[in-house]
Amino acid sequence: MRVYQLTRLYRTVGMLLGGGTPVTQALAMVSGLLDHELQQRLDQAARSIREGQPISQSLDAHGLTTPVALRMLRVGERTGQMGQMMERIATFHEEELARWVERFTRVFEPLLMAAIGVVIGGIVVLMYFPIFELAGSMH
Repeated sequence: MRVYQLTRLYRTVGMLLGGGTPVTQALAMVSGLLDHELQQRLDQAARSIREGQPISQSLDAHGLTTPVALRMLRVGERTGQMGQMMERIATFHEEELARWVERFTRVFEPLLMAAIGVVIGGIVVLMYFPIFELAGSMH
């Protein structure tokens, strides 16, 4: 869930920066997308940015990056393409989450089918059990 929330953060901040919004305003605008703990971290990171720290260093210090995101943020700072880089980070993480969901469903689907088979098999056995008892008592 943390990566999902960070992906939304990166995507929205990237769009705002691409539209010309200053970084500190963009961070303040998107804080509502995050849960309470990450909102507090984002507020602290925004305070650090206002004090002059680089965006990548500030977000990393407050736990708002992943290793890939940190490297891409540093590249964005060097090239001056922070908005585009944040959108690329979001795209990368969205693809990563999609791969994870696909792997999870590939594992979960057979397990679910097996569980359903066991339940249906149990119901069939329980339905035939009284018939077998009745047939056994007729002798």
